[in-house]
Amino acid sequence: MAPGTHTVTNQAPPLVGYDVFTADRALTEAVGRHVAQDVLGTARDELELLGRSAGSAQAREWAERADGDPPRLRTHDRYGNRVDEVDFSPAWHRLLGKAVSSGLTDAWGREHGHVRRAAGFLVWTQAEAGHLCPVSMTHAAVPALRTDPALAAVWEGRLRSPVYEQGLRSAALKAGALAGMGMTEKQGGSDVRANTTRAEPLAAGGEYALTGHKWFCSAPMNDVFLVLAQAPGGLSCFLVPRVLDDGTRNVFRLQRLKDKLGNRSNASAEVEFDGTWARLVGEEGAGVRTLTGMVAATRLDCVLGSAGLMRQAVAQAVHHCSHRSAFGGLLVDKPLMRNVLADLALESEAATVLGMRLAAAYDADTESERALLRIAVPAAKYWVTKRCTPLVAEALECLGGNGYVEESGMPRLLRESPLNSVWEGSGNIQALDALRALQREPASVNAFLQEVGAARGADHRLDAAIRELLTELADLGGIEARARRVVERMALVLQGSLLVRWAPPEVADAFCASRLGGEWGASFGTLPYTLDLAAVVERARPAV
Repeated sequence: MAPGTHTVTNQAPPLVGYDVFTADRALTEAVGRHVAQDVLGTARDELELLGRSAGSAQAREWAERADGDPPRLRTHDRYGNRVDEVDFSPAWHRLLGKAVSSGLTDAWGREHGHVRRAAGFLVWTQAEAGHLCPVSMTHAAVPALRTDPALAAVWEGRLRSPVYEQGLRSAALKAGALAGMGMTEKQGGSDVRANTTRAEPLAAGGEYALTGHKWFCSAPMNDVFLVLAQAPGGLSCFLVPRVLDDGTRNVFRLQRLKDKLGNRSNASAEVEFDGTWARLVGEEGAGVRTLTGMVAATRLDCVLGSAGLMRQAVAQAVHHCSHRSAFGGLLVDKPLMRNVLADLALESEAATVLGMRLAAAYDADTESERALLRIAVPAAKYWVTKRCTPLVAEALECLGGNGYVEESGMPRLLRESPLNSVWEGSGNIQALDALRALQREPASVNAFLQEVGAARGADHRLDAAIRELLTELADLGGIEARARRVVERMALVLQGSLLVRWAPPEVADAFCASRLGGEWGASFGTLPYTLDLAAVVERARPAV
């Protein structure tokens, strides 16, 4: 018999064995809003199946094992031959296989494919985020490859396949393939035009030999990579397979793996090219333009990934506080804790609604929606990924010391939380890209104003924020130095507009009062006490 001093009471049960999708009201409503009725039943069935997997004890075990058993680099075999391979935990392959079979690399050919995939990406992020890097890159490679119809004809079907096959061999022999990308170099980082990797034409048309390096190349066991290199005609995009069609391995030397803050399950490598075979994608000198679609798609995944991390952090916090008693009652019923939880829930729902709206714009694929994406994606990527880390840290604090312990899963969420703000261009890059669209693309500005204007007249604080933003946009003085402020206000106004139109009144009211109306402090938990905070928290509670 256990000693009486070790009787466990007043501890929250694990948040496990539930449907991550149906437990998220903001997400389920977004799917219902953006998916046509004739497809909605199928979409919900898919997402509920994935949601049950994401909330299962098995997925939690996979996540812990993949994170606790990070990838290992093998440069040579026992005889001294270079092999340049990375060994992953078996749990990594389980997670990745589930992601691929659930359609997370297949948005471009299905009806409402982007919304369905975005919802799945947000759900499955909550199981484990590291393995979704190759998933994101594979999905995003499609628009770049479509600039070259011949390449797209060969590769698109492989990348959109629901089959995951691990191991290095010719992609022609595999039922499905994964793609990666390599742009940044040591000396340039985000300034990719400073790249020094050389591409020398070979005798066969469109074929080149690459010499140089890439400073960050994630998921190096993927089958094919899109990289930038300096060709005779300028910076160009190239397709680099790990294994050539004849079965021989391309020169793809893995120098070392990065020891990262988070994202531990995923391998990020330094790669050297030395006469590496490559195929030109698009035209010489058009490398950045060729990859524009890929970069935009991965940036949206940064928004969705951050929204997923935020939702899981909020779900854990609300779940804990709904079961933990202190000072004579449940934590969730204490006015100050309720304020904190409601504030976190607002941030999470705003991120989800914005990410799903942008996914719907991809599905619509009209001129005005494409214009909206050009300005809204960098603005959303800037703001949502910036909000992820403070939200996760505050949610962890809601669990107290229990949240600081690895077994809770919260430290893994916290370590992962800064990642999306760094990948695919950090904050300044996003702010400047949004600013560039403001200055050079009137259609994007008009599309943005039409979108936020759809809610005009419904909330006086939103109306005032729109007027203030228009004044700010009209003033070009010191605009680059003000870029972060301008883009932050754009993102908040867009989120406010979406919530006013689609969220319950208590959610929209609280968001507009705090984020737009100035009734907010410098930390979470500073909402006006007169708001219906109990309803906001109840909406965020995961039903187990």
